[in-house]
Amino acid sequence: MLDSLITSKTRLKLLVKFFLNTNNQSHLRGLAEEFGESTNGIRKELNSLTEAGFLIKSDSKNKVNYQANTQHPLFSQLQAIIKKHLGLDALMDHVIQKVGDLDSVVLIGDYARGLDSGTIEVVLLGNDLDLQYLSKLTKRAEALIDRKVKFDINPDCSLEQGLILYHKV
Repeated sequence: MLDSLITSKTRLKLLVKFFLNTNNQSHLRGLAEEFGESTNGIRKELNSLTEAGFLIKSDSKNKVNYQANTQHPLFSQLQAIIKKHLGLDALMDHVIQKVGDLDSVVLIGDYARGLDSGTIEVVLLGNDLDLQYLSKLTKRAEALIDRKVKFDINPDCSLEQGLILYHKV
């Protein structure tokens, strides 16, 4: 969906990297290794996103680190678009509605680090969760968002181990 609007695959990877999890920050060479792309293409996109104010850069030792500018007026809308592109909004709607007494949903793995690897790993924390519904949901979610989905029910998972998508207040 979003890849037809944003034709630069590198730019889309950068937006997912920085706007899915705002704690993510990285430098040019690290991004080049992570994405398996040349530093020139990544540098061009980093400069464009920084000039537009979507990313901020900071010097750390001999490296320039980049991260999302959470103060940008379009930050929340862009973050919502990225989550919609990855299918996380639809996934969350289905999980929260019917899975049971849910306390938290935590995104872990590649997506928590901002990498669109094709497999979304989600940890569910709660009581009396409906495992049968979760099994049906996995197949339906994979067809809906065109990505593999792995649900794990792990009461030992700490909320700091990933990106919190939902937390009951």
